[in-house]
Amino acid sequence: MFGVNKPKIITDEDKIDELLTRGVEDVISVENLKKKLTSGKRLRIKLGIDPTSPNIHLGRTIPLLKLKDFQNLGHQIVLIIGDFTGLIGDTSDKESERPMLSEEVIKKNLKNYVEQAAKILDIKKCEVHYNSKWLGKLGYYEIGRQADIFSLSDFISRENIKKRLDEGKRISFRELMYPLMQGYDSVAIKADVEIGGTDQRFNLLAGRDLQRYYKQEPQDILMNPLIEGLDGRKMSSSWGNVINLFDSAQEMYGKVMSLRDNLLIKYFVLTTRVQMSEIKKYEEKLKEGQNPKEIKMKLAKEIVRMYHGEKEAEKAEENFENTFSKGEFPKDAQIIFVSSQEKIMDCLVQNKIVESKSEFRRLIEAGAISNYPDKKINDSNDVVGEKERKIKIGKKTFVILKSD
Repeated sequence: MFGVNKPKIITDEDKIDELLTRGVEDVISVENLKKKLTSGKRLRIKLGIDPTSPNIHLGRTIPLLKLKDFQNLGHQIVLIIGDFTGLIGDTSDKESERPMLSEEVIKKNLKNYVEQAAKILDIKKCEVHYNSKWLGKLGYYEIGRQADIFSLSDFISRENIKKRLDEGKRISFRELMYPLMQGYDSVAIKADVEIGGTDQRFNLLAGRDLQRYYKQEPQDILMNPLIEGLDGRKMSSSWGNVINLFDSAQEMYGKVMSLRDNLLIKYFVLTTRVQMSEIKKYEEKLKEGQNPKEIKMKLAKEIVRMYHGEKEAEKAEENFENTFSKGEFPKDAQIIFVSSQEKIMDCLVQNKIVESKSEFRRLIEAGAISNYPDKKINDSNDVVGEKERKIKIGKKTFVILKSD
């Protein structure tokens, strides 16, 4: 657990109204939560994140930013890293069974989670817990008592689970346990409010039921909408359509610029804290026919600024303009030192510029790899040869191969 302090509680109604509406899909119950927020009581605000991948992406920053909103009003933030729930796996948003992960994978994935969360939260003022601390101690008897609160029909009536059953897909008994574990987290830390995505509704409500069972006041729930990723589907690490907090400034800027135009306002509202009045102006300009690129560049710069600072945001913007508007090669392109006889394919794969040799060959066939500025590379066995080769992969990746 990290440090805990007691700042002044802010009860300004305008700030509370924005807290309860911006990036919020549903509140249970809004009347009760608003009453608590205006009472001056310090609330315990809970969010759990399972380290099912090493990176926190922008989709996961939506509830983190909401935590920050609560923190700015003086409330106690309780961040739970799901090192135990991550083993079991939540399938609330999955169309098939999520595989059970190993302890080694979870341990590796969570290594930098607190550091990433600290890009948004004042982490020194947060409580940070790992839920294996209490979930790992529960026995069959206690789990049986918790499970008795729910029926099988409660579980299988969930939209996603029902869909899988109707399609004849497997549902494991393990999946039935996840809502109990997430719910018990709320009991363990005595949550007043839990934040989560709309896909988490059943799990969030389970926390209320379990708190009643353990004679605690049921937590209020604040649900945020989900956000689309780079390909238009829900942002998900398993699909690779993500913008990660540990992406470089240049990569982050480029990814935002590749978003579909119809997502601009949604991204401003959910993934930034640009004033809503300013966002309304952007929305009006888009309706009036302004080029979306200009507003998208503002979004890209703001997101990079949030996670890399003003200087890097300006540099990323300049680099994007030079590269894509003026056709210049990026000044800060990655330099890789190689042997002149080494295959370009091997250089790019070994340095993780391209995922695999098969991916390199696919890109070659698609005409997506070239010697800058526009000479296509057609042979997957092509060697570096020259002292310096500027390579362009797709629209956004540039590297310089330097040899002796």
